[in-house]
Amino acid sequence: MDAQVLRTFVKPSRSGNDMNIHEHQAKAVLKEFGVNVPRGFAAFTVEEAVKGAKALKGTKVFVVKSQIHAGGRGKGKFEGLPAAAKGGVRVVKSVDEVKQNAKEMLGRVLVTHQTGPKGRQVNRLYIEEGADIQRELYLSLLVDRETSRVSVVASTEGGMDIEDVAHSTPEKIISFSIDPATGVFAHHGRHLSQALGLSGDLAKQAATLLNQLYAAFMAKDMEMLEINPLIVTGGGELKVLDAKVSFDGNALYRHPDIVALRDTTEEDAKEIEASKFDLSYIALDGEIGCMVNGAGLAMATLDIIKLYGAEPANFLDVGGGASKEKVTAAFKIITADPNVKGILVNIFGGIMRCDIIAEGVVAAAREIGLTVPLVVRLEGTNVQQGKDILAASGLAITPANDLADAAAKIVKAVKG
Repeated sequence: MDAQVLRTFVKPSRSGNDMNIHEHQAKAVLKEFGVNVPRGFAAFTVEEAVKGAKALKGTKVFVVKSQIHAGGRGKGKFEGLPAAAKGGVRVVKSVDEVKQNAKEMLGRVLVTHQTGPKGRQVNRLYIEEGADIQRELYLSLLVDRETSRVSVVASTEGGMDIEDVAHSTPEKIISFSIDPATGVFAHHGRHLSQALGLSGDLAKQAATLLNQLYAAFMAKDMEMLEINPLIVTGGGELKVLDAKVSFDGNALYRHPDIVALRDTTEEDAKEIEASKFDLSYIALDGEIGCMVNGAGLAMATLDIIKLYGAEPANFLDVGGGASKEKVTAAFKIITADPNVKGILVNIFGGIMRCDIIAEGVVAAAREIGLTVPLVVRLEGTNVQQGKDILAASGLAITPANDLADAAAKIVKAVKG
């Protein structure tokens, strides 16, 4: 389920530097806490896929799953294959078919409704044993910033179309909260069983599962844990058939085992570089690069750029105590985007001093040989010193009096 759908039920906490992992990694983490998951093996080559399939003794059905950081894989389309070709999750009945499908999937770009038109290249697969699916359910845990609790979202309508359920029949999705100060109580397990329509032994399994998932969520500092689908098997078991996990980036220093799971091929190169300097950077699709201090001011800057008829190329928050070196690094990251046709620097100096920002801007502009229009709006601590540094630089830097003036000037410069 994407973030927009989740906001229908709770307001999830998003730090901007969350870390995602692949399905097979998520299942391995959950298995450490006793969660019932199918057997499976990760494969980076066709040979490893065949070896994994052969190791799944006792199963006559195999599932070949593309591993990318995006949902909707089952309905996705591979570039270079006919429109009627099967998606990124395929059920087969022999090792030879595993081999054939692995050859077809590895190295190709998979496009889903969550990847956007550019898609993601499939560099690894997960070869999993088949499951006897009697029912598909939905279950997720996430941080709710409004209540400072862990929200549990559950539905009897699991499967690939949970987003449609959320939009058309939201009454089929139930949510409740768990207070971290007290943890999971028996009534939480009963509430979950009722929400999923489970009784008898399955209700007991649901209560156990909730305890296991909550323990994993808290112990590993997860931001979101989504299971879709959670299945009821023909043998009367609850089993996690798919799992998506993201972790709080601010807590990763406590979890070197989780950091080791990071797949940088799934991340934007500029975002990786920004993380080295503790910068909050998110690439967007516009033409005006933004460097701002403070997330709220950054969001306002993005909004006013759109108001004046252009699109932002990024969200970049240098924070409240950025050094000259950090500002220089931020500038280089912005200009590394070939889509950037102009840059807007918008700084309100509280803890951050305007003269430090100005020094960083001048140093970066000189080092990279700035070739696009640059508008700078400074206000706050040492603002006059900052303006004097910019004016004395001899560079083509356009000053702005306020945010509206800055947006108007940079949009005019970019649009001509």
